[in-house]
Amino acid sequence: MACVAVTWARPESTYTDKWDNINVDEILESNRLLKGYVDCLLGKGRCTPDGKALKETLPDALEHECVKCTGKQKSGADKVVRHLVNKRPDLWKELAVKYDPNNIYQARYKDKIDAVKGSA
Repeated sequence: MACVAVTWARPESTYTDKWDNINVDEILESNRLLKGYVDCLLGKGRCTPDGKALKETLPDALEHECVKCTGKQKSGADKVVRHLVNKRPDLWKELAVKYDPNNIYQARYKDKIDAVKGSA
């Protein structure tokens, strides 16, 4: 019984890679698609299955510095942050208000955020 409890309680090594092949560039280049994802994350609109998964995973990924993210997820996250910081600061700010109201993650990731500013 103890062995089952330990196995059950142990976190998965990575998030599901089910959506790793989503074309992030296509989403970022389409105002309609990007707005749909942002609205989903903000609770302002319907979520696609992948948007729903992102919404459920994002708080944990922020809290634990994306340690369970696959390589593709980390790469995609970097691309999204770079795009939002440089080209859509309005959306970046809305998401920060929702997911980082106390500025904890903005402070924790300040060096990474500053590093992508100006590099679209």
